[in-house]
Amino acid sequence: MDKARAKQHLRDFLLFILSMASALVVSMILAQINNDNNPFAMAIFILAVAVLARLTDGYFWGIVASICGTFCVNYFFSYPFWSFDITYPGYPLTIVVMLIVSILISALTTQIKKQEQLRLEMDREKMYSNLLRAISHDIRTPLASILGASSALQEQQLSPNDQASLITSIHKDAQWLVRVTENLLSITRFSGNEVALKKEDEVLEEIIGSAILKFHRTVNSLPVNLDTPEAILVVPVDGMLLEQVLINLFDNVSAHAEGATQIWLHVIPKDDRVIISVENNGKGIPDAQLPHILEGTIHQSDRGHSDTRRNMGIGLSVCRSIIRAHGGELTAGKSRHGGAAFSFYLPCKENAYGNMPAQQNSDH
Repeated sequence: MDKARAKQHLRDFLLFILSMASALVVSMILAQINNDNNPFAMAIFILAVAVLARLTDGYFWGIVASICGTFCVNYFFSYPFWSFDITYPGYPLTIVVMLIVSILISALTTQIKKQEQLRLEMDREKMYSNLLRAISHDIRTPLASILGASSALQEQQLSPNDQASLITSIHKDAQWLVRVTENLLSITRFSGNEVALKKEDEVLEEIIGSAILKFHRTVNSLPVNLDTPEAILVVPVDGMLLEQVLINLFDNVSAHAEGATQIWLHVIPKDDRVIISVENNGKGIPDAQLPHILEGTIHQSDRGHSDTRRNMGIGLSVCRSIIRAHGGELTAGKSRHGGAAFSFYLPCKENAYGNMPAQQNSDH
């Protein structure tokens, strides 16, 4: 912690030196152009104070810059030049006004930063609260199912078919618990002020293929139909996290797949982005759930299902956090195929490895 604090202090000091030096150089250049005392010097140094207050922590450096800037304007750009003199008529009031304005700007800028930080912390706490509420439901249901099935296997004489059915149920619920645990591990990477991303240039189709293979290990998974361009798309992402996003989205469109027989994954390059959409042809997401489905706040009454229905909000809350950390945005809506759709965009480098044909409209 002390090392991090020392590094932050060093960074703030260097920003202070850079801002004051830049303001001084710009003011001197303008003074040479005007061949007179610089009427813009005061505004330039006030701007430097505002920028420094925005980029540094706390009030200290903004106030120091205010005092330093006031001294520089008087010493370099006010008559008599190259001397500090406040006896000239009108100078004391000018200096006091500049100092007050600079300090006020610094204080207001710092206050705005604190409000932004508070809002981010509140959003993070809200996400954690939603996650904990969802966990209490998601873990309880499969654990109860596993305990019931294992007790039946231990205490009752069952036919081979019944035993196989209970074992399959245990396996399915255990897979669900693994998925919930993976989501929890991912959400811990979003604690603190920075997101621990390991971004590298990844071939998008390789990530998609791996996600589809893992999704198809689950019981009763729907077939996935790919709609991808021929060009190889390279995205600067954390490949492991993006793969988990896709798996969670496959899970979610399966959860809202009443009457569905197919999942589609559409990949659409657009300028320097790639838009990825996971959709199905089922009944879709009820309109009442759409505003809240990405927050993990869907209550039992909203779903209209029994307690055996797992809350898919954990995965979507994690997915949205991951996509936002990559500079994108996740949305939920209606599919062009008539069912549910989850779409997001990411930065993209098209044809980074040349043109190679990619599979299109193929089932995995």
